[in-house]
This record gives sequence, structure tokens and C-alpha cells, in this order.
Amino acid sequence: MRTFLISYDLANPAQNKHAIAQSIMSAGERWARPLESTWYLTSSADEASLAERFGPLLDTDDGLLIQSVDDQAVLTNTSLRWFRQRRQPATEMAAARESNIVAFPAPKPDLDAEPELPFAKAS
Repeated sequence: MRTFLISYDLANPAQNKHAIAQSIMSAGERWARPLESTWYLTSSADEASLAERFGPLLDTDDGLLIQSVDDQAVLTNTSLRWFRQRRQPATEMAAARESNIVAFPAPKPDLDAEPELPFAKAS
């Protein structure tokens, strides 16, 4: 069994979103969905067979990333804060559903909303 990071970019997000999700969830033993179109999947399959499985669900202008990852991967507090600060409010997401374009720079986040965790002291 290996763990894969699977991410996709759909030119028309509403088109096959649910079919792709169902296919990913049924392709392995365990899965997690940390972001809208990013998944972790534990499967006995290899990258090529997963690409063959998901390929028919994608159009020529869609993107697919399948990457084997080490089970020791870590997402730090800084990374989590980065994702949270760039998450769009629900009203903006509803307005942006017609497009897969993300505009940068993102609005400046309120840095006091989520304080930095202190470093642990060495023993």
C-alpha cells in the first residue's frame, strides 16, 4: 500500500466533480480530502493505473496530479494558517463558481485572528 497526493483542476468545476470524488474514494482503502480538489489516497494501485482510472472523467483542458508521498509528511501550523488566510468567504466563492481563476495578491489577512504558537522548549 502506498499513499498518493491527488489534485485536479477542472476547467468547468461543476462538470464531473462528484464523479471524480466517487472514483477517488473507491480507488483505495483510505482517503482524506484536506482541500476542495486535493486528496490523500492509500491504495495498492500505482500512479499509472490511477491516472487511467481518473483520465476518462477529465476533459482535455483539465489538470491532474498524482504523486506518491511519504507517510511521514507534515503540515505545519504555518502552512495551515497560510491556507486559512487565503480561503475565500462563502459569498465570494458563490460569485466565483463560474470561473476557475484565482486572483492574487490575496487580501491582507488579519494576523491577530490566529496567533502564532510558541516554540517548544528543549528538555
